[in-house]
Amino acid sequence: MKCVNGTFVGRKTGNVIAYKGIPFTGRPPVGELRWKAPVEYLPDDGIYEAYYNGKSPLQGEDISEGGSLYYQSEDCLYLNVWKADGEAAADTKAAHSMPVSAEKRPVMVWIHGGGYAMGGTADPLYDCHNLVMENPEIVFVSIEYRVGIFGYIHLSHLPDGNDYPDAQNLGPMDQMMALKWIHENITGFGGDPDNVTIFGESAGAGSVTMLPLIKGSHKYIKRVIAQSGGSSITVSAEEAIACTNEVMEILGCKTVADLNKVDTQKLLEASAVTGLRIGPERDGNYLPLDPYEAYANGAVKDIEILHGCNKDEMNYFVHLMGPELFEMWFADRKTRRIAGLPAEDKERIERFCDSVEGENYEKGSRLFSQLWFNATHIRLSEEQTKAGGKSYTYYFTPESTLPYMKCGHATELASVLKHPEETVFTGRAYDETFSKTMRKMWIQFAKTGDPSLSAEISPDGKAHEWPLYDQKNREVMVFDEFNIHSEKESVIKIIDWDNIYPLTKYFYL
Repeated sequence: MKCVNGTFVGRKTGNVIAYKGIPFTGRPPVGELRWKAPVEYLPDDGIYEAYYNGKSPLQGEDISEGGSLYYQSEDCLYLNVWKADGEAAADTKAAHSMPVSAEKRPVMVWIHGGGYAMGGTADPLYDCHNLVMENPEIVFVSIEYRVGIFGYIHLSHLPDGNDYPDAQNLGPMDQMMALKWIHENITGFGGDPDNVTIFGESAGAGSVTMLPLIKGSHKYIKRVIAQSGGSSITVSAEEAIACTNEVMEILGCKTVADLNKVDTQKLLEASAVTGLRIGPERDGNYLPLDPYEAYANGAVKDIEILHGCNKDEMNYFVHLMGPELFEMWFADRKTRRIAGLPAEDKERIERFCDSVEGENYEKGSRLFSQLWFNATHIRLSEEQTKAGGKSYTYYFTPESTLPYMKCGHATELASVLKHPEETVFTGRAYDETFSKTMRKMWIQFAKTGDPSLSAEISPDGKAHEWPLYDQKNREVMVFDEFNIHSEKESVIKIIDWDNIYPLTKYFYL
């Protein structure tokens, strides 16, 4: 496929052509370009093989993040494209010989999660072959970005930091450069550059809700789908500087020049001290100081949003850590973040925790499910609606069979991305008709801006009218495995309005 920066030869499997490892920058962010903004790609008449994923960004290794187990490098800014070829999908049973239109197709761009510290497009869960087989009328793309200390570190306060004004937000800058490449090149793959839906989960969801707040981004984005994450998981300049200083102290460094002399593996090991405390910085320059305020003021009212959370988000972390370690994490978080709050807000947190029944770990699990996920999505719906924008909100409820997981973070991924064989988060395959119906709503939203399904096109044979969120009824779509239906938030009680919603004035508690 001929693109501005080269002609890329993909690999055809069945009726799907995958183009993997396409660079979307002019130079990799290595050497003197470490901690610098991505360099724009240049015209190139060369012909290149696009058979394999680009390397994952540098990070630690974690079996729950498949991309972290792939080859890693600072040279990681690549993307992948999947498109159907010919007049019908090869899997005629799945696609019912659906014709592939000669017209430009809607584009869906996946941004992976990983807490802004891990993950990669090489994760088998993020391979879009199955999605194209089922939906040949869509072009799918996945993009990579720098994570952890290489994508989110504040350096400008250091003696030689003036040369690194963007280091705190390189992740979103990488994503913006990828979206620019997609806008300028996707027509060649059959995609419509004016109908691009960005979608992601966890840090990917945070990314897709922040990207529309960046100047010039609306040229590249028509719609947003955010799964379990939002602008609440962002940091202030003061918090970012504190993380940087902790890493500098461990390494015995005073300047950026000192940091650049440190072995890469030691950089990674030292940065582990930041834990889940890094992310995009609300710097008031590239990203707004208050994303919710920006939404309320109409910054994203012309972009349609579909988003939501899972019933037991933080149980994912209980499953990974075990109850005892999770309780230690919760105690540390209370010391670091909650102890300094005003008395009335600490009382709100105590009242909420006192209301939680069950094992000790469940107080922390329920609290941070509310703070990081439930509240994020309800606040986003409130502000987007207040501004006159469109927000479709959901609540996912099927439960995993894994210990402590319940309906935890990431349990919807296998259903949305059509990988029932990937059971690392679910322990089992969810009902296929349910999963296919959910996917169909995502696809319908990307195509039309409305995820509602008529009985004729719904995989379960039932009509599903997905109401827009409004501040009076606050209706959401409940994805119960055997009963997809809309419901008022006041009935299912996604959020504690008295004790938790007032705390959305804080970020990343």
